[in-house]
Amino acid sequence: MTFKLVLENLKYRPMRSLLSILLIGVPVTLILSLVGLSHGMLEDSQRRARGVGADLIVRAPSASVINLSGPSLDERLTAFLEKQPHVAMAMGVTMHAIDLPLFVTGLDLQKFNRMSGGFTYLKGGPLRRPDDVLVDRSYAAQKHVGVGDNLILMNRSWRVAGIIEGGKLARIVVPLETLQDLDSSHGKVTQIYVKLDNPANTKLVLEELKKVLPNYPINTMEDYIAAFNVSNIQGLREFIVVIMAIGVVIGFAVVCLSMYMAVLQRTREIGILKSLGASEAFIVELILAEALLLGVGGTILGIVMSFGAYWLIGHLVPASIPMIIVPIWWPIAGAVTLAGAFIGALYPGLSAARHDPIEALAYE
Repeated sequence: MTFKLVLENLKYRPMRSLLSILLIGVPVTLILSLVGLSHGMLEDSQRRARGVGADLIVRAPSASVINLSGPSLDERLTAFLEKQPHVAMAMGVTMHAIDLPLFVTGLDLQKFNRMSGGFTYLKGGPLRRPDDVLVDRSYAAQKHVGVGDNLILMNRSWRVAGIIEGGKLARIVVPLETLQDLDSSHGKVTQIYVKLDNPANTKLVLEELKKVLPNYPINTMEDYIAAFNVSNIQGLREFIVVIMAIGVVIGFAVVCLSMYMAVLQRTREIGILKSLGASEAFIVELILAEALLLGVGGTILGIVMSFGAYWLIGHLVPASIPMIIVPIWWPIAGAVTLAGAFIGALYPGLSAARHDPIEALAYE
């Protein structure tokens, strides 16, 4: 009975119902898109770090996971590390931020090939000239460049030597010495990757390196990769909470306005129901059920629109802001929306329940 009344009320005023669902769906899309962007960027960073093939990473004393502190490590430290027991090789790289979170990475391609197995070339080939650059598939699509095209980076023209499969170290790769020259950082690197003769020796080598290099942050790659987490990025979790709070407020405002207008438009209907013996609790239940149904519709529409945002971002800026779909957040976004809808419908519902049936029946 209640469901049929609610459905008929929504069908009777389809435009108001559709607009309410649309406005409720917007904050759901906002929440899911933000979560998808944050998870997508962090997972992309994790995947590229794993692709290096290293066991340990050495960074500058002032560096953090997000702030790399520029090229401040002495490149001679690479040779020192290679002389340590169980160290098979070490590779220093220089990183220059262009448009965060994008970096141009300078490396010794031969060392990288030995450490990781090398890049997978979709088109073109390796770095051969000082002004050569390798870009991954996503960045090439974003900038609409192909092999042999010129690409402007750091106020300099580069020749695209190859397009590589993503997932290893960097999206944009140039010769190490060229980037050091541009940054006036001769003999300096941003961080050093260390590959061991046997991964089973990781803990032992880590402990020894921390003794000989006590002032340097040295981590296993697994610990370093684990740091790329929403909980570890300062301010990100708080930002998501703020966006969710905004979603609750928007849901509350939309439903409150929609339900209040519905109550005003259905004053006579409410009077008839009360004259037929409907209790105040039944009237409140009717209004709340309608609000929650709008909330469910808004949640479903928001999930659908998040796929639209995923498609749009994937076609416009796939390298700058990689986004993924995070289904585990669908019920969370739905709960936030329904909470806003429930709270927003309380006042209109209680207002409708207090209507005097005689005055309601006389309402014009």
